[in-house]
Amino acid sequence: MRAAFDPAGIWFGPRDNDAERNGEHDGAHDDEHGRHHCRAVFISDLHLGTPGCQASALLAFLRAYPSDTLYLVGDIVDGWQLRRKWYWPQSHNDVVQKLLRRARKGGRVIFVPGNHDEFARTFVGHHFGGIEVMEQAVHVMVDGRQLWVTHGDYFDGVIQCAKWLAYLGDNLYEFTLKLNRHLNSARARLGLPYWSLSAYLKHKVKKALNYVTDFEQAVAAEARRRGHDGVVCGHIHRAEMRNIDGILYCNDGDWVESRTALVEHFDGRLELVHWQAEDHRPTSTRPAMIQIGQTA
Repeated sequence: MRAAFDPAGIWFGPRDNDAERNGEHDGAHDDEHGRHHCRAVFISDLHLGTPGCQASALLAFLRAYPSDTLYLVGDIVDGWQLRRKWYWPQSHNDVVQKLLRRARKGGRVIFVPGNHDEFARTFVGHHFGGIEVMEQAVHVMVDGRQLWVTHGDYFDGVIQCAKWLAYLGDNLYEFTLKLNRHLNSARARLGLPYWSLSAYLKHKVKKALNYVTDFEQAVAAEARRRGHDGVVCGHIHRAEMRNIDGILYCNDGDWVESRTALVEHFDGRLELVHWQAEDHRPTSTRPAMIQIGQTA
């Protein structure tokens, strides 16, 4: 059996030829020409290597939304948590194999590392299994508008100025996610829908709201300074699409809490897709009707 490794030494299990033959690979029933085929898909903050990663829902989304270009906008593998405690189930292998298979079948896959997988920044400019590693990228939409693609951690003052505090916050966040899983297990037994405790706290705590606003404005301002029409980022685990002083700000969210992605359709529409965990289908989509220079 052949094995694959990433540059950081993370075990990715069997190559997909072996995995498909054993029935373990997610692609056994793939339809790469599904009804949701898109021009581009943007996902970030998968946090593979943590119990909070909703890998099964992500695999279902990737099957339903094949694309010509797939952007991995940082924090795909959680190196911070893997250094503390090893966690790598088969479903996380399946996600990696799905991404490699997408690249091998001719789709362009671009990986822009974030702070949790910053080890990959050492390999900017290289290709691994057909996946391109870039420090940042520029996506040209069908109408010619340019979207700057960056994870966004460079605009996080905590990470840049006090990394120890970022590590502490990350551990507290993992604790909140663990508590959230127990809470939702109880809610499921009562027939209640999924509810995110951490997302609730982020929306209710004033300092958290101020942080999000400051982050969004800083990222949009930098996109404007660079001469781009908009920006796609992740990092703060809050899916959003709005106009900030003439710049289209898009955050594709995460696959730990919100299960969201940004997609560009072939007619140029941008859309935030919210994926339902229970039966693996989109529950709501939010099209971008915002034009450059228009107030959201």
